[in-house]
Amino acid sequence: MRFRLIATAALAAALGVGTALAAGTKDEREAIMKKIGGAMGQLVAITKDEKPYDAAVVKTALTTIAESVKAFPDQFPPGSEKNSPAASPKIWENMDDFKAKADKLHADAEGLLAQLPADKAGVGAAVKALGADCGACHQAYRLKVD
Repeated sequence: MRFRLIATAALAAALGVGTALAAGTKDEREAIMKKIGGAMGQLVAITKDEKPYDAAVVKTALTTIAESVKAFPDQFPPGSEKNSPAASPKIWENMDDFKAKADKLHADAEGLLAQLPADKAGVGAAVKALGADCGACHQAYRLKVD
């Protein structure tokens, strides 16, 4: 009985450590970017009249962006550049700037949540501002991969 308890505790600890070591994988980074991209897609669809303005959709999209980008810089721990074909080595060389760019996107998304765009034009302005934040980071830190 005691052996089983110790074995179970050891297995749980090992799984926890394994999960912690896996943070910052290419797949996790891509998943976060896909969430942000999907949220931006929802906003863009409103600006293109592909979907009607819906405050709940706008709020959900902005929340997704704000929450996702807040965790994004943590996905680039030292040593993780080895599994990052689209991530520039400049991320690890200038982590403070990388984090500052993520913080700006987070702050802008939070600001938009506080003052939720009330119509299609407001969503368009939000897309422009958030797109500029995304573009600034991609321009500096994303490599083109064929």
